[in-house]
Amino acid sequence: MVEIKNDAALDGMREAGRVVGQALAAVEAAAAVGVSLLELDEVAREVLAKAGATSPFLGYQPSFASTPFPGVICASVNDALVHGVPTGYRLRDGDLVSIDCGAKLDGWTGDAAVSFVVGTARPADLELIEATRRALDAGIAAAVVGHRLGDIGHAIGEVAREAGCGMPTDFGGHGIGREMHEDPHVPNRGRPGRGFPLRHGLVLAIEPMLMAGGRDEYRTASDGWTLLTVDGSRAAHIEHTVAITREGPRVLTLP
Repeated sequence: MVEIKNDAALDGMREAGRVVGQALAAVEAAAAVGVSLLELDEVAREVLAKAGATSPFLGYQPSFASTPFPGVICASVNDALVHGVPTGYRLRDGDLVSIDCGAKLDGWTGDAAVSFVVGTARPADLELIEATRRALDAGIAAAVVGHRLGDIGHAIGEVAREAGCGMPTDFGGHGIGREMHEDPHVPNRGRPGRGFPLRHGLVLAIEPMLMAGGRDEYRTASDGWTLLTVDGSRAAHIEHTVAITREGPRVLTLP
């Protein structure tokens, strides 16, 4: 069932989203050559704890996972697309890192992701990140009252296609509110004018995931969580929690 939030709920979700934005900013600032993914996870834990928030990631176990998720961030490096498990891996110069983080505060949830390069960046990686950012911006711009879900997916998919990037066909964004994953599913491809109508108070996590190799296929790593590109090409993932309002899209996960 799709839940439409009132304005007080949107304000509550903004506070949860603010914590997410602050956690992501802190993790990105801490990311450097030699820092481990577990250390980045600890940075995010400290931000959540200081804000009095909890993690919707920690212990999460959907039907496809054989074990509960062990961290408060997903840390996906290089050819890891999403759902990367924080480990003792230490970042190397030139690593492309995607960090996904959520927070639950006073009953409301926020969810967002960033991608960045540690140390010396390869131009192709910067182009991939920029294409992913453009795809997110296009999706957000389409998230207006009177449009439909297909308009968001179409906007994202067009940017990915023009950039020559692949995207997983069965992963995308989602509704969000009191729980991290709510209806509706938000595909990163779509047909304009099709799908669920966008109304004031609908809140969506919009999250393009682009793969530089141009293929849509992925494989699951031995940890049962991390999704990897099948061709070893690099991937980027950027996300915001966005409220559809009469005044236009309201991004709830800025720091």
